[in-house]
Amino acid sequence: MCLTYETPQKNNVKLNKFKYMTSILVPIFICVVLPVAIVAIVFAAVMNNDNKRSKVLIKAIECNCGIDADKLAEALHRPKKTAREILNLRLLRGCIFSFIGLALCFVGIVSLCLGTEFSADAVTVPMAFGGASLAIGLSYLVVYFVTRKQIKD
Repeated sequence: MCLTYETPQKNNVKLNKFKYMTSILVPIFICVVLPVAIVAIVFAAVMNNDNKRSKVLIKAIECNCGIDADKLAEALHRPKKTAREILNLRLLRGCIFSFIGLALCFVGIVSLCLGTEFSADAVTVPMAFGGASLAIGLSYLVVYFVTRKQIKD
């Protein structure tokens, strides 16, 4: 029977390799695998809904029970959003993005006023994300106010 003894130095090296590996794998998983999985799930759900609609339509045509296939096909289409709904969604998204952007910029300015250097992450990260979110929100609001006049009730 042979007993081996690992020195604390070898354990420390293994621990450092594990930390290094996780520091690489976690961002790769978050930036690559997670978005691909989200897109795949959404695409599969849309495909499943389309397949269900087509199966219902095929069964109705095969049954030939006096059901008008054209009317059934129109009824099974995905509901389209009206122009007013799209306009209201733009307003909602514009307000949400603008308020989030203002809040993040406010957090960055407060951190700057408390004595944190501008190059520190506590200031630059909220300011960068806040600026981008504010720009997106303002663009939604501009589109809302420009297209609002074109929509008739």
